[in-house]
Amino acid sequence: MITLTDAAVNQIKEMMKAEGEDNLMLRVGVKGGGCSGLSYGMGFDTEKHDEDTKLDINGLPVLIDNESVPVIKGVVIDYKQNMMGGGFTIDNPNAIASCGCGSSFRTATNAGTPEDC
Repeated sequence: MITLTDAAVNQIKEMMKAEGEDNLMLRVGVKGGGCSGLSYGMGFDTEKHDEDTKLDINGLPVLIDNESVPVIKGVVIDYKQNMMGGGFTIDNPNAIASCGCGSSFRTATNAGTPEDC
């Protein structure tokens, strides 16, 4: 469904360890907003809801709400480190347009709810 590179998995596991909770899961999703209509969300959660799909990616528990699944199917999440620091990158084959800053997008079937930049 989605792919997390080894670098992303390692960084997320380090971040989870720093949080100090044993039962954390990565939550990945999409919500309306941003210049192009949809924005990515990533964070930690301790509960799986009925409307979630749970994956295990290289030992990392990942939750995706079922509404986000078709929009992020095929996404590749990577973590890149350079002299300016590090950050996650998201490559979404479903995105047909994105804003200049790269934080929002739209797909052919979901325009989201664009906001003023």
